[in-house]
Amino acid sequence: SNGCDMFRRVVRASKFRHVFGQAVKNDQCYDDIRVSRVTWDSSFCAVNPKFVAIIIEASGGGAFLVLPLLKTGRIDKAYPTVCGHTGPVLDIDWCPHNDHVIASGSEDCTVMVWQIPENGLVTPLAEPVVVLEGHSKRVGIVTWHPTARNVLMSAGCDNLIIIWNVGTGEAMIQLEDMHPDVIFSACWSRNGALICTACKDKKIRVIDPRKEKIVAEKDKAHDGARPMRAIFLADGNIFTTGFSRMSERQLALWNPKSMEEPISVHELDTSNGVLLPFYDADTNVVYLCGKGDSSIRYFEITDEAPFVHYLNTFSSKEPQRGMGYMPKRGLDVNKCEIARFYKLHERKCEPIIMTVPRKSDLFQDDLYPDTAGPDCAIEAEDWFDGKNGEPILISLKNGYVPGKNRDLKVVKKSNVLEGKLAKKAENTSPQNEGKLEELLREVKSLRDLVTLQDRRIAKLEDQISKVAI
Repeated sequence: SNGCDMFRRVVRASKFRHVFGQAVKNDQCYDDIRVSRVTWDSSFCAVNPKFVAIIIEASGGGAFLVLPLLKTGRIDKAYPTVCGHTGPVLDIDWCPHNDHVIASGSEDCTVMVWQIPENGLVTPLAEPVVVLEGHSKRVGIVTWHPTARNVLMSAGCDNLIIIWNVGTGEAMIQLEDMHPDVIFSACWSRNGALICTACKDKKIRVIDPRKEKIVAEKDKAHDGARPMRAIFLADGNIFTTGFSRMSERQLALWNPKSMEEPISVHELDTSNGVLLPFYDADTNVVYLCGKGDSSIRYFEITDEAPFVHYLNTFSSKEPQRGMGYMPKRGLDVNKCEIARFYKLHERKCEPIIMTVPRKSDLFQDDLYPDTAGPDCAIEAEDWFDGKNGEPILISLKNGYVPGKNRDLKVVKKSNVLEGKLAKKAENTSPQNEGKLEELLREVKSLRDLVTLQDRRIAKLEDQISKVAI
């Protein structure tokens, strides 16, 4: 038994009971990739309908690969990387509204946002569109707002969450003093009005970021000491993974309006890898990929007891180092594909396709309700002003046809938070304020220049050392 017997008591009618997973053939994998070995429990891989991005080993800095989906097979050692970070990259996330824009968080304490050229990289990309500076320790989590354009959340090992307006490069919201310890996960709600976090202090928190208030929390959501994860479901409930006091892996379902008791909690097994949950809001299926496991387990969440229903397990021989999860609009609806994972091994990335067996060739509308499309519902400014926007849905009936992505334009403003500090300095006449602004701008541009020169020097030193050999 692999800990799922308790789920099997009743055979339930579900169109997802027979979902089966299949790894693609060898020539459809991405081969000879040195996947990062950094000790951090993120997924190391991000995919969208155009590209797969993978965090890789990089000597003396941090880098990730961005490959067009069709570029399968052996990846040349000299293939260009995204290499602007000065320390290892810990997390990457594609912008949901622009398939050419990706954010990265790094041990160098910065978040960088990159614009990937139309057909992928031809030369190494060392210049981000914008560098977001505000964390004082490494940045382990980056995640884009689901419905507002250019809003990005980052969480660092300084126990700080920052919400950025990427279009202006400003840190708009800083959630300080909410997390006394390392933040294990941070997730937006479906419309991005709330976030939920899992923290090393064993608490799950639901936060209203614009009011900078904790609206619900649960202490000891899972008793064990190993890392937890928390994600929002479409109905506003929260799904968590963690460990029991006896070190068994657990999953649980919570209603943020009454967090005292979970809606349901289940023990899985005694493996010690952190369970990364991937969620399909359209079908309410959660896929659990344990780091270091060689299986993907999936569950359907419904309103009837036991609420979390075990569906099946995809098993393989090789353990996974990380996992990418394709958004719905990137799937092949003609093959009744309902999920696609990009499994990282030590030296390759292997797509795994989850399919519902159907006899008919017609579009299966029960498998594909309208899904979140690439258009954002509101602009960043509207969201920071308090407006919300629900995801804009599209039909997959004729497959998803990508539109033209506009380039990410950043108009740098001096940091709002620095502005707040400046206002605190009393008795500043408008004249002085203007001078202060000017000085701040000058300092900022000098800092940027020094950073760029640093990078250039490091690169040149690197090249010289190679020549010297």
